[in-house]
Amino acid sequence: MKTHRRTVMRLAGPGIRAARDVYTTIPSDAVRVAALVEISAAAAALARTVVKLRHLDPDLIAPHVSDRVDLRAVLGRGRWLPTMTRHVPAPQSGPVDLAALIPARMPVRRRVVRRRPASSGQTALFAATVGEG
Repeated sequence: MKTHRRTVMRLAGPGIRAARDVYTTIPSDAVRVAALVEISAAAAALARTVVKLRHLDPDLIAPHVSDRVDLRAVLGRGRWLPTMTRHVPAPQSGPVDLAALIPARMPVRRRVVRRRPASSGQTALFAATVGEG
């Protein structure tokens, strides 16, 4: 599971770096908090959307996050409390190579069903036989 957490942290690095940049550069506390709330709300909304659309089980996601309480709070099954403050370490620097982090997926084979085109008119009730007169 250690590898998965490391991968998740590498993928989250640019977002965490942006949030830390807001935290350290904005002088007004009210604006700083408002910007961080906007960032976290957008990220949480996207996470909830993926969980809902893909029918993901939060218990399968939990081993990949650093704090399960945050997972429940983000997905709407828990609650953040005023005591839930902690240090967020600076992410590793450098660009993220997504191709190296995400394992290659096998291509999905789709079954192709070919249908014959429908006839353009009604079919005759009685087939005409040759030589009737």
